[in-house]
Amino acid sequence: MKKLFKLILNTIPRPILIRLSYLARPIISFFLKGSTYTDPIDGKSFSKFLPYGYGKQRDNVLSPSTLSLERHRLLWLYLKNETGFFTSKAKVLHFAPEQAFYKRFRRLKNLEYTTTDLNSPLADVKADICNLPFASNEYDVIFCNHVLEHIPDDTKAMQELLRVLKPGGMAILQIPQDLSRDETFEDDTITDPKERAKIFGQYDHVRVYGKDYFEKLRSIGFQVQEVDYTNKLSKEEVIKYCLAPGEILPVCSKP
Repeated sequence: MKKLFKLILNTIPRPILIRLSYLARPIISFFLKGSTYTDPIDGKSFSKFLPYGYGKQRDNVLSPSTLSLERHRLLWLYLKNETGFFTSKAKVLHFAPEQAFYKRFRRLKNLEYTTTDLNSPLADVKADICNLPFASNEYDVIFCNHVLEHIPDDTKAMQELLRVLKPGGMAILQIPQDLSRDETFEDDTITDPKERAKIFGQYDHVRVYGKDYFEKLRSIGFQVQEVDYTNKLSKEEVIKYCLAPGEILPVCSKP
């Protein structure tokens, strides 16, 4: 199973994978029905979750029903329990919208919801994150999760995110982060896809972020809360929802 999923992830283009997943989800969900693990996004429970990973495969992390990963379920719980996202009126900009969230956020009547990306078939606006076609101070909430590690000029991208965020607005800017590293690592001389996947986590990542990610956001002008939300949950909840203990949510705001 793990080898099959790894092969699929590394050979089928992501836009096609997104379309195929709509057909596969009901079938996989049926065969994995159970009560051991629960996806908090839709409340459905399973005997196990699926493996996932472009390089090293992680066991029991991909929800069969919503296709959410640990980071998606953590973000959902944070938004639900700690913010007014699901009830307060807000203008939202969502980069590279995740399938786990896309339709659910779109249905929320309190939101004016816009999606953007260069390649995603789910994007309303095709746009370069380093040159956004949006007015300054336009959005109350921005989601940009696991995007910046793909962007060569992430400084320019962060500046654009800050520009279009309203003062007092909230931006969740998740990235794959190695908290054992003090400094972010980049090396564009490494060109072999397999070697890049081994070092950076995926062949199309251009860096692996360290602890200094938060300070870089602050240097751009964001106020940053380093939220370890799994610490607020019980051990039983962390296991039940298949979360990654210690994962940090970068909850940013604009002064």
